[in-house]
Amino acid sequence: MKSTTQGSPSPQLFLDAVNAYQRTAAIKGAVELDFFTAMADGPATARELAGHCGAAERGARILADYLTIQGFLTKSGNHYSLTPDSAMFLNRKSPAYAGGMIQFLLSPELRRGFDDVAAMVRKGGTAQSELGTTAPEHPIWLEFARGMAPMMTMPARTLANLIPLEGAPKVLDISASHGMWGIAFAQKNPRAHLVALDWAPVLELTRENAERAGLRDRFSTIAGNAFEVDLGSGYDVVLLPNFLHHFNKQDCVRFLKKVHAALREGGRVAIAEFVPNPDRVSPREVAAFSFIMLASTPEGDAYTLPEFEEMLTSTGFHAVESHDLPPVATAVIAQN
Repeated sequence: MKSTTQGSPSPQLFLDAVNAYQRTAAIKGAVELDFFTAMADGPATARELAGHCGAAERGARILADYLTIQGFLTKSGNHYSLTPDSAMFLNRKSPAYAGGMIQFLLSPELRRGFDDVAAMVRKGGTAQSELGTTAPEHPIWLEFARGMAPMMTMPARTLANLIPLEGAPKVLDISASHGMWGIAFAQKNPRAHLVALDWAPVLELTRENAERAGLRDRFSTIAGNAFEVDLGSGYDVVLLPNFLHHFNKQDCVRFLKKVHAALREGGRVAIAEFVPNPDRVSPREVAAFSFIMLASTPEGDAYTLPEFEEMLTSTGFHAVESHDLPPVATAVIAQN
């Protein structure tokens, strides 16, 4: 429990944690009301917010005050304004709008994993079902694909810039989801052919995004379980974005052997993950991801860089390097 170095112990950290559901509920409601877009063109009063959202003025005022207290808005007199962060990520007019993530992050399937923390700690993995979110064609991955694309665009482009390609390269995007990672490589390399692998229902959305990006003639798919399907061969790059953390180390090694066999000589694997420091408690946002894996998967985890290096070298990869992928991810790249 948090205490100050100069004062007596305080229950504030405990109270903040116990009441955190109220903050979650407020931001969910504000996104559903399109509250932040109402201030996209300038400050607004509670009455103006209520008019935009079709809400009661009293309700709009109290929600706006609460959001101001929590740091999502600022207030001057009777007018409320967006903070820079809210303007960037919560205003529907922004190209970086992240409000769509709500449907995934607060989906019943994901939240149910946290209903009985004691049970999942005793078990050492998700207590909601045998396979959790790793179950075949789990519906949560459609929500993920629909909601997470805007947040992945910038790190995907950063990763594409880290790996120079020549000629007409073949790129395999494992667990492609929305497709932003592979699309970034195909857009940077006009002769590249992109192959996306995911569950069949998810690939319908992947294809829509690829065609919208102008890749209709340079795009194909592989549907099914990545551990079981034939990946093909001769790839210049195999992308593994947000995939390995769902599995234990032994399964990660088994899959990396499969990836190694699918690459051409000199090809690269590019892993994009939440990579905590070896202490496993920093950086905070990254290290906390292990808790999500405990709640939602049988044996998944957030792996450290030394752990990724060990997995990669044990499966025949070399020249392992890591790079930051802002805002919070890390790229681990290795050559076969």
